[in-house]
Amino acid sequence: MEARPWNQIPIRDNGEPLQGLPPALLRIHPHPYQRLGAPYGVAASPFRLRSAVIERLLAAQAIVQQQDRRWRVAIFDAWRPLAVQAFMVEQVIDQLCRERGIDAEQPSPGRQQVALEVGRFWAPPNLDPTAPPPHSTGAAVDLTLARGTARATPRLLAMGSAIDAIGPVSEPEHFAEQARRLSDPRRRRRCLQWQARRDLLRRAMEGAGFVQHPNEWWHFSWGDQLWAWRSGAAQACYGRVGTSEG
Repeated sequence: MEARPWNQIPIRDNGEPLQGLPPALLRIHPHPYQRLGAPYGVAASPFRLRSAVIERLLAAQAIVQQQDRRWRVAIFDAWRPLAVQAFMVEQVIDQLCRERGIDAEQPSPGRQQVALEVGRFWAPPNLDPTAPPPHSTGAAVDLTLARGTARATPRLLAMGSAIDAIGPVSEPEHFAEQARRLSDPRRRRRCLQWQARRDLLRRAMEGAGFVQHPNEWWHFSWGDQLWAWRSGAAQACYGRVGTSEG
């Protein structure tokens, strides 16, 4: 997995601590990586972000609710330490290798191809503080849309693919392209519905100042190198942050 183009952006961390997400933001439980045994450490919650990022998430949710008051954003994952990043990269590579009948323990062209595919979606667990994985900064969040009110249990809305799916189906505009190719009206309507929801999530997040990962409909950030690269900012204001900060 190679360095990203945004890793050339300088970082000047403003020292803002991690904070827990407020009750107004729905969290998806059980947390998928904790359930796999990812090494977060004692009492370290993944549902934490920098405070300015949380403020923007609340603003994005307000934009979503202008579309439908019953809709909310639902947080899948937020802060992710390097140990978890390394753990999950290996988990995903091993899973794809098993699905394809490839020995993940042995170097091979097949394993190398899997690692390349995973690398389009998972940042390398880089120890270099000048090139941190986005989630390790407390600036990046993976999220989706849900429907529900204070009186009803929220239900996740179908977005066409699962969060963390590896492949073209996860690209933000995938279903717009699919719909253009389909002649079956029902399949086309379904693709357009999924695309409309992805577009709503993107508009809400961008309206609150976030940028979207180019390969992932669910990943947005504010203040990290990816945000600086896509927004044209001269520098990032968040670098890697550990459990001792907040």
